[in-house]
Amino acid sequence: MKSVTAGALPGLRIAVLTLALLVPGGVRAASDGAPPFEPHQRLDVASPAHAQDVALTLDACGGAYDQALIATLLRLRVPATLFVTKRWLDRHPAAVRELRAHPELFELENHGSQHVPAVIGRRLYGMQGAPDGAGVEREITGGAQAVLQASGRRPDWYRGAGAAYDRASLQIVAQLGYRVAGFSLNADQGATLGAAAVARRLRQAKPGEIVIAHMNRPASGTASGLAAALPDLLGRGLTFVRLSQAAGVLPARDGKQTP
Repeated sequence: MKSVTAGALPGLRIAVLTLALLVPGGVRAASDGAPPFEPHQRLDVASPAHAQDVALTLDACGGAYDQALIATLLRLRVPATLFVTKRWLDRHPAAVRELRAHPELFELENHGSQHVPAVIGRRLYGMQGAPDGAGVEREITGGAQAVLQASGRRPDWYRGAGAAYDRASLQIVAQLGYRVAGFSLNADQGATLGAAAVARRLRQAKPGEIVIAHMNRPASGTASGLAAALPDLLGRGLTFVRLSQAAGVLPARDGKQTP
């Protein structure tokens, strides 16, 4: 299983490490008040062996377990990178056992401890961010430890609640040795879309896409939308990979400012 090297993230990785040098105070650094940054990334599909790669990433923030969604992935043999919180892992031990029984398909990564956004002293999409840099660090390390205990491996990637970050939090992620997981295609808009809208968005996927959706809202349209669209994507010859299988992850475009 190939790992993505730090060099595979030239734009975002270098920017984050530069911030780590510029912002004093270690992981206790405070936010500079700039709007949060939402990293947009794509897979490296330059080589023929990876020309049709697409990554499906699923977030489990808290709440329930969308077993129907996972059943679809099992039936179609579609791999996915699963970003899970400690809160979700603690609540769903049986689901964790089911996911761990299929390491060829599913890989657990870090979505934090309690789903606190990695923005300091502000709100993001209605969620209160960390009070300070130490709070960001606790959120990241608490989630990482939970993933390690649940999966037996240290996570490589971190995706914060809301998938947006301030500069100080990006610095903290880098100092702790994790990679920020962005995306290029938002399939379910935080599990708020109906099945038809999810399917329509997902059918727009092109080689190199990193798709974000959710696996903790079984009452949403996510599972049905994915079930409708995934066979079409597979029929077009797209190859689904976990992030650890990708040739690399590159900046897709400038990140956007978020509320």
